[in-house]
Amino acid sequence: MLASATHRPAPIRDFVVSRVVSGLVSLVLITALVFVGTALLPGDTAGALLGQNATPAALEALRRDLGLDQPLVQRYLVWLAGALRGDFGTSLASGRAVSEVLLPRLANSLLLAGAGAVFLLPIAIGGGILAAIWQGSWFDRLIGFTSMLFLAMPAFLVGYILIYVFAVRLGWFPSMSVAPFAGGTRAWAQILTLPVISLVIIGQAHTMKLTRTAILSVLASDYVLMAEIKGISRRRIILRHALPNALSPILSISILTIAYLIVDVVVIEIVFSYPGLGKLMVDSVAYRDLTVVQACGLLFALVFITMNFLADLLAMLVNPRQRVPARGAAA
Repeated sequence: MLASATHRPAPIRDFVVSRVVSGLVSLVLITALVFVGTALLPGDTAGALLGQNATPAALEALRRDLGLDQPLVQRYLVWLAGALRGDFGTSLASGRAVSEVLLPRLANSLLLAGAGAVFLLPIAIGGGILAAIWQGSWFDRLIGFTSMLFLAMPAFLVGYILIYVFAVRLGWFPSMSVAPFAGGTRAWAQILTLPVISLVIIGQAHTMKLTRTAILSVLASDYVLMAEIKGISRRRIILRHALPNALSPILSISILTIAYLIVDVVVIEIVFSYPGLGKLMVDSVAYRDLTVVQACGLLFALVFITMNFLADLLAMLVNPRQRVPARGAAA
């Protein structure tokens, strides 16, 4: 009896430990894949910096200075050891510390993703709830049609359409979202408008459909049927009974939406030439700047894995049934 009480399972603790371990393993594998994939691309940093007219002697000397003459595995292990200490090395292209290159770009990407989330989540979740309340109405059909339409459209196409309409034809916004050195909030708002609208259009469709599905699955429960038999209005049933019980999946959907925004930011930054982390990563791939590419890949993977972890953890905390160990687990 004492041994059974001592080894009583702790679902939340076990979940956190297992996800942290799996997350660390995933980060190591992702950085290894990014490192090998970038290294296998034609050319290297020396060739990208010196150009096609560089002599073999100059290329060899620059490769030696940059450490590119060392074996690939050795270079990765050296980088990994430094990353574990918080040292991401020096940019092969600019010679600056990678952290100095990354931090301003990371701040720009977080600003763009955060602004997108502020508008996307209320629109998508509110639209999904209204579509569930008015199931079968013209509004529900409109939401379903637009969701399928935008889910089928690639992110870059949405960006280019917005540029053509609002920048080229109407001239309301700049076609390139170059960060202003002066101008304050108004200048930032002007360059962020089209990228944020693109993120909202891309992300709202998936989030809205998931929210609608979560509400409707709760409405199919027996206690909701009993409330309908008692004559309670559908709107009150949703707001007082269905919505609180759908809080767990809606929280998970919201956090996963933010995680997907971080991924979509990469494409949007390229389309609008926005100086964020995604554009930095693509530019660094062109220059074969492995240290910067590695750090960017690590940050993107870390954000995505952390968001997925938080979504599952919040779902477990909000839903008590997920914290109850399976029958016989304590035996």
